[in-house]
Amino acid sequence: MTTPPNPEQKSAAFSGIWPALLTPLKADLSIDHARLAAHCKSLMARGCAGVTAFGTTGEGPSFSMAERKEAIEQLMANGIPADRIMVSTSCAALPETLELTRHAVRAGVHGCLMLPPFFLKGVSDQGVIDCYRHVIDGMGQDLPQLKLYLYHIPQVTGVGLSHHVIATLKSMYPDTILGIKDSACTTAHSIGLAEAFMKDLTVYVGFEPDLPEMGRRGSTGAISGLANFMPRVVSRLVTQPDADVTPADRERVVRLIGLLGDYSLMPALKGIMALFSGEPGWLRVRPPLVALTPDEFQRLEKTIRDFGMAPESD
Repeated sequence: MTTPPNPEQKSAAFSGIWPALLTPLKADLSIDHARLAAHCKSLMARGCAGVTAFGTTGEGPSFSMAERKEAIEQLMANGIPADRIMVSTSCAALPETLELTRHAVRAGVHGCLMLPPFFLKGVSDQGVIDCYRHVIDGMGQDLPQLKLYLYHIPQVTGVGLSHHVIATLKSMYPDTILGIKDSACTTAHSIGLAEAFMKDLTVYVGFEPDLPEMGRRGSTGAISGLANFMPRVVSRLVTQPDADVTPADRERVVRLIGLLGDYSLMPALKGIMALFSGEPGWLRVRPPLVALTPDEFQRLEKTIRDFGMAPESD
């Protein structure tokens, strides 16, 4: 049985910039908890409302359930407030997604980001709906505390979220599903989602050049990979879409994304973190990703310097 939308529900969705955290690794490729916490503190000191762990940018599916649970616990132990943490709990196996979601909710995090099923392809809308229902219904007594954001990134998952899926899930769980993160990187698709759902849900985009357009349509923030090292620029794009500086900010981001197109994205983003922090450990990635070679890092460094980007310039 469904219930009508709660008019106060949309206001519970997050606002501001919640960077899609890169995950720093030690030499043995285990998570560097101290460095991750320090990175979070630096981002929040620069105005970020919260942080998002283990999404695509954070190589989330490359880590085990135990590693992901421990990382969230370590963040809180190192002084990151639980309600300023978003967790991507997506796994290929639904019982693991449910377990991570329950762990995150019981830890008191702001909310959870969940992909559709991402191993089997050619999945029907009903199959996608059933996956979300399995997790949501499985929360039991923890369900009232769950704030869930649907995550659409079909170029990675091979499985998208249709309007039918979104509308059906929203009608079934009006107090649970707060928003949609659209990382399809297609402006027309994001606008279509805003026109269809922004009345009852907050639609966020992961593609930073589209942030001003979505800000004009009511989007209140972003989960952004570039925000790992330029959070103020990303924030201005969505919160000040018509400011005088916005066109130049947007053009700068478009140019940067174009420059990074010559590299594998996550290793390149980690390369920028290594460059700005002076900590080469940021270069490490989990297989199947491959870290930048010394020559690639040197080329990236020259690219970023020639671009005129520095850690203080955001």
